[in-house]
Amino acid sequence: MPNGSGPKLSIVVPVYRGADTVGELVEKLSEELRAYYDLEIVLVDDKSPDHSAEVLRELAARFPWVVCVFLSRNFGEHNAVLAGLNHARGDFIVTMDDDLQNPPYEVKRLVDELDRGYDVVYSRYEVKRHSLFRNFGSWLNDRVANVMLGKPKGLYLCSFRAMNRFVVNEVIRFDGPFPYIDGLILRATRNIGVLTVEHHERKVGRSGYTLMKLIRLWANMFTSFSILPLRATSVFGLVVAALGVLLALLFAFERLVHPELPMGWASIMVAVMVLSGVQLFSLGMLGEYLGRLFLKVGGEPQFVVRSTTNYGGDKGAKSDGS
Repeated sequence: MPNGSGPKLSIVVPVYRGADTVGELVEKLSEELRAYYDLEIVLVDDKSPDHSAEVLRELAARFPWVVCVFLSRNFGEHNAVLAGLNHARGDFIVTMDDDLQNPPYEVKRLVDELDRGYDVVYSRYEVKRHSLFRNFGSWLNDRVANVMLGKPKGLYLCSFRAMNRFVVNEVIRFDGPFPYIDGLILRATRNIGVLTVEHHERKVGRSGYTLMKLIRLWANMFTSFSILPLRATSVFGLVVAALGVLLALLFAFERLVHPELPMGWASIMVAVMVLSGVQLFSLGMLGEYLGRLFLKVGGEPQFVVRSTTNYGGDKGAKSDGS
């Protein structure tokens, strides 16, 4: 099939500390896919502290099908992906990392799987080449998503995924400042396929996956896509209150049976500490929800685009994701 005769495919790649790998990634994607698709590669510089911005400009100068989006500051992976999705113009859109652990030759297989009628196709790694900590974090995040998002069991949430235009249009409708891409996808559809793909060792550098990023991801999942934490807090409060009533009855009975026993301050302090902890936890949870609502109402942006290259559409002027 000659170049440009197929459907338009957009590859969205958030770039952070990817100066040493993103060039090779673009070259391999171009070699693998331009024979089959009218290709567009959207590279989003999430204000990377290395020289990624210079590398992206060089790639845009070499390859007309490369679109570069430069964010004004670091917004985080999911915000950067959302910025890329807002600029992607393909009939099919694939998101992937910049570290070459996702093989470019697997992209076509993901897109072909969409032809089975799926809205989204997630990749699943037969053997994951991540560190032990990241594998554990991914496993834990998967279990949390089962509870918080009602994620279908057996579906592994992964950044290497293919989507059709319908789902992407639904995802970019989200106007909150704390996006979670998988949560937005699950809001839009459950018509999801899974494809087993290869996963390569990281060639250079190290993963930016940290405990703090995992906690932020959970916070976005909790407060933007579920009210389950509020319900759990209410239930926990009822359980503690019921326990307090039972203890009060127990202490009263013990006082009647053994009136000679002195009243101890330990039980009082325990009760005060438990109840105070429950109250502070509940207030903190409510404060997290209200704080995020305040930031959204106050106009906190999803992302701010400083500039773009090789982009001819109206979205090139989009500055805040709203």
